[in-house]
Amino acid sequence: MKQLLAAFIFFTRLPFWRLGDVPAAYFKRVVDYWPLVGYLTGGMMALVLYAASFIFPVSIAVLLAMLSRLLITGALHEDGLADFCDGFGGGTDRERILFIMKDSHIGTYGVLGLIFYFLLFFQTICALSIPFVCAVLFCGDIWSKFCASQVVNVLPYARKEEEAKNKVIYDKMDVRQFVFGLFVAILPALLFLPAKYWIALIVPAIIVSLLILLMKRKIQGYTGDCCGTLFLCAELSFYITIFALSIHL
Repeated sequence: MKQLLAAFIFFTRLPFWRLGDVPAAYFKRVVDYWPLVGYLTGGMMALVLYAASFIFPVSIAVLLAMLSRLLITGALHEDGLADFCDGFGGGTDRERILFIMKDSHIGTYGVLGLIFYFLLFFQTICALSIPFVCAVLFCGDIWSKFCASQVVNVLPYARKEEEAKNKVIYDKMDVRQFVFGLFVAILPALLFLPAKYWIALIVPAIIVSLLILLMKRKIQGYTGDCCGTLFLCAELSFYITIFALSIHL
C-alpha cells in the first residue's frame, strides 16, 4: 500500500502525502506503479474531455483535458521532455548532455520539442470522435506509462544517486512486478478499444525501444527526464497510430 501511495505522491501534485508518512525507500519502486497512476491521470483527461464536450467545441474540450493532466502532474513529464530535447539536441558528448539536462533553464530545442509535441497531441485528439477519443486517452496514458517504465529494467541510471534531481534511483522490476504491471496496463485497452485497434499497442513499445537505444549510445543510461520523454513520446505515437487506423480500417 505504501509503495502505491509513494507512486501517487511522486507522480502527481495532489495531496496524497496527507494520507500517511511514506519512508524514502518506497520511492525506489514508484515506477512499478506508474501505470496505476495512469488510471488517475488518463481517467481525469477522459472525464474532463467528455464533460466539456457537452458545453464547448471539441478544440476547447481537448485543451481543457490537456490542462487537467498538467495540473495534476505539475507538468512533470513535459519538463522532462524539454530537458531531454535541450540535452540531446545541444550536447555533443555524455557529460555535456547530462549537464544541459540538469540545467533548469529551457533552451531552443526544449521549446521546439514542446511546441511540436503539443501541436501533434492537440491535432490528433481533435481529429478523433467523442466518446471514442475518451477511451483512447484513458488507455493510451496507462499503456504508455508501462512501456516507458521498462527503461529501468534495461538501462542503469546515468548519474550517481546523490546527483539525481529527486535523489532517487529506481529499482528494477522482478518478474511478478512486471507481469502485474503488464496486466494493469493492457486491461483497459482490451476492455474499451475495439480489437482492430489493439495493434496500436505495439507502436509505443517500438518507440520506447528506439529511444532507449539512443540513450544507451549517448549517455549509457537514463535519467528522470528520460522517463518523462519516453512516456510522452510513447503516448503520442499511440494516439497517432490510432488516428491512422481510424482512417484506413
